[in-house]
Amino acid sequence: MVHKNLEDERGREEKAVFIENLGTANFEEAISATKFGRFNLLLILIAIPAGFSSVFEATTMSYVFPAAQCDLGLDLNNKGLLNAITYIGMMSSGLIWGYLCDTLGRKKLLYIGFFIDALFVITSSLSQTFTVLMISKFFGGFIINGPFAALTTYVSEFHCAKYRARVQMVLGIIFSSATVCLPLLAQFILPVDINFTILNNLRIHSWNVYLLVTALPALLAGLIFIFLPESPKFLMTTGKNDEALAVFQMVYSMNTGKPGNTFPITKLIDERKNNEHDLNNRNSNKMGGERHAFKDGWSALRPLFIPPLLQNILLVCGLQMLIMLSLNTLRLWIPQLFQAINDYEYYNNGTSADLCTMLDVIRPSNETLSKECVVNTNNSQVYINSMIIAAVTVFGYIVAGSLINILGKKRLLFILGTMGGLSAYILYFASSTAMTLILASCYVTVGSIGVNVMLSVVVDLFPTTLRTMTVSMAMMCGRLGAMSGNLLFPILLKTGCAAPFYTIGTVMLSTAFISLFLPNTDMKALQ
Repeated sequence: MVHKNLEDERGREEKAVFIENLGTANFEEAISATKFGRFNLLLILIAIPAGFSSVFEATTMSYVFPAAQCDLGLDLNNKGLLNAITYIGMMSSGLIWGYLCDTLGRKKLLYIGFFIDALFVITSSLSQTFTVLMISKFFGGFIINGPFAALTTYVSEFHCAKYRARVQMVLGIIFSSATVCLPLLAQFILPVDINFTILNNLRIHSWNVYLLVTALPALLAGLIFIFLPESPKFLMTTGKNDEALAVFQMVYSMNTGKPGNTFPITKLIDERKNNEHDLNNRNSNKMGGERHAFKDGWSALRPLFIPPLLQNILLVCGLQMLIMLSLNTLRLWIPQLFQAINDYEYYNNGTSADLCTMLDVIRPSNETLSKECVVNTNNSQVYINSMIIAAVTVFGYIVAGSLINILGKKRLLFILGTMGGLSAYILYFASSTAMTLILASCYVTVGSIGVNVMLSVVVDLFPTTLRTMTVSMAMMCGRLGAMSGNLLFPILLKTGCAAPFYTIGTVMLSTAFISLFLPNTDMKALQ
């Protein structure tokens, strides 16, 4: 009898909710009604400095090594640690930033995060020792993890399902464009003979100036995001439907040129009633604001660690770790590899050789033979090769953007993983600089696309209240892989030439197989 009464009461509540929501729009209907137009294009333009700062934080050391190795006394292990330390910082802050973003909002973390990141990049540019530089890069990585995850979620939540996967590919193009700019900046700044002192004991060289310039995108991004609206999806999830509707109206007005009050939707569904946790959220908002939101935020994480989301979180985290281990290990060492090739050809009158022979230049036995540290500044070809790889990656994103909805994310991930693994295997047999360049371009392109396809899968698989947290967890695992790979690469390189290339090739091939177990998420609406 009691059970029947409970069922009747539950039925009445569900009917009341249905009647109340009749004639209202959910998020997907509302964001679709805003159309695609000027606001979306403006958002993509604004994502450029934001995306650049994320890439700059993790990649600048690759170009600094050849110029700074004498000033800072860097050996092969130091270089591996400097490549890894940024990812250690990112990994240590993954859950913190994801939690803050899902409880306090996207916008606030975007502008605060980019401003703080700029501060640490400026600090790294003034480094005089390996230790100071390493600490600065650690905290830079610790901070940039938040804005990166928030940016991915923020941009996705201003687009409907039709455009969401393609926008992730556009973000990939932005990230790849940043990798074009880095060697371009390096070519103009690093070969210049800069040597002066400020504040009595701070010696400034070309690599210090290079790092200082890379702080500009983060400063610009932080300033711009102050003036942007909060994500309407986040506002709806936290019960601020009036504010969300105002954002929809503003976006609609910008996209169509019509007044905001002509937006066809006048009422939004109360998403909190679809989630048991949201009932607690409402009480928290009444009782004590952000402090209660923090407390409730932690309890909201539980669904990630129980079925049905448990299987999904294990899959996406495992895949992201393997993809970023293989990709970012080779990607961050490519400038150093091309520097070794350039040095070999420079000191052998332009004579080329197979890749393994040319890599002997950076092997420890050769490092110890040189009593005087000399920097070869005649390295334009190193930067040109890096720009070619980045340009090929941008082109790859353009192609992938048109293929992702045709092939589907699972099939595309399988193809990318297979191509990447085979490219790494064949790279070991490269017999010339040109062949090395072609294979490295293929590898970095398919790996970079794979990372962003995985992020679009994460956005589709998990509900809004857990989305940024899940992105952060996936990226934290990815950065664990990147950190491990960069610490391991110098060790493998010391044992011989084959080990590093076979290792990363095997890891990339394994991602192709594991991707087959992913659920099909193509064209899925945000929940």
